[in-house]
Amino acid sequence: MKHFQEAASKVEAEMPLGIGRVQLIQKFWNEPIDVVRTAYTHHLELALLPRSDHAIGCFPEHWGPHRFEPIGEVFLMPARHMVHAKSDCRHQSSVVCNFDPAAVAKWFEGDLEWTDGRLRGSLNIVNAQVRGLLFRIGEELRNPGFGSETMTELMAAQAVVELSRHLLSIGERRAIGGLSPRNLKLIDERLGDAGVPPALSELAALCGLSVRHLTRAFRVSRGRSIGRYIAERRMDHAKQLLASGTCVKSVAYATGFTAPSNFSAAFLRATGETPRRYKERTNRKSDAAAAIQSKIH
Repeated sequence: MKHFQEAASKVEAEMPLGIGRVQLIQKFWNEPIDVVRTAYTHHLELALLPRSDHAIGCFPEHWGPHRFEPIGEVFLMPARHMVHAKSDCRHQSSVVCNFDPAAVAKWFEGDLEWTDGRLRGSLNIVNAQVRGLLFRIGEELRNPGFGSETMTELMAAQAVVELSRHLLSIGERRAIGGLSPRNLKLIDERLGDAGVPPALSELAALCGLSVRHLTRAFRVSRGRSIGRYIAERRMDHAKQLLASGTCVKSVAYATGFTAPSNFSAAFLRATGETPRRYKERTNRKSDAAAAIQSKIH
C-alpha cells in the first residue's frame, strides 16, 4: 500500500510541552482522504468541525486491509501502529496533541496491551473527560493567559491519564448483537473474490444466519450497513486495478459491472471523479514517487 496524498495545513497556534506538543490546526484536502501512515508519537485529536459520517480507519497490520471502523470526533492514532484512514472530509479544524511515547510511558503504556477492542476504541473515544480537556487545551492555545504553559502541561498530562483509564476499561467482549470474528472473516474473504459481489442471501447462508439477522448484526459490528460495506470493497478493488494500469473496461467487468458506463457512473458517485481521471492521477503520483526514489538511490 502506497499513498502519497498530503493535506494542506495551517498551524494557528502551538505549544511545546515536556511530554510532547499541542497544536491548533486547520487542514484542507482537495480530494477525498485516503492515506496510510505510521506515527511515531501518540496522536490524539479532537475534530472541532462536524466529523464526516464516512470517516473510517483501519489498522491493517492487525486487521488486514479490508476491515474499517468509524472514526469519531475524538480519536487516537497510537505510536508505531500503521493506520489507513478514509474520509470525504475536505476541511477540518482540530486540537492535536502529539505525545512522546517515552515521556508518557509511566501513565500510558505500562499495563496497556493493544488488543482488538482497544484499537477499535481508539478510533472513536467517547469520553467526556478526554473531550473536555482537549477542548480546554484548544481554548488556551487560542487565548493564552497567565500561566498558560503550566496550565496546558497539566491538562495534557491529565488527558493522557484519562485516556489510559478509558482504554484500560475496554474489554474484549464482542459488541452485543454483533457478528462473531469468524463470520466477519468469512464475509471479508468472500468479498475478496473477483466478479459480481455476492447477494445478501449468499452471505447470510455462509454465516448460517437469516438475512435480517445478518444485516442487523453487521451494522452493530462495523458501524455501517452491509450494503454500503460491499460497495466500498467493490470500489477499493476497482481503485487497486486502475492504479495498477488496468484499462477502465477491464476493471468494469472484473468488478462485476455489466457495462463500462455503469461502472463509470458508480465510480463517479462513490469517489467524485471518473475512473479515467483517477487512473491518470494515481499513475502520475506513482511516476513522481518513482522519480524521487531513483534520485535518492
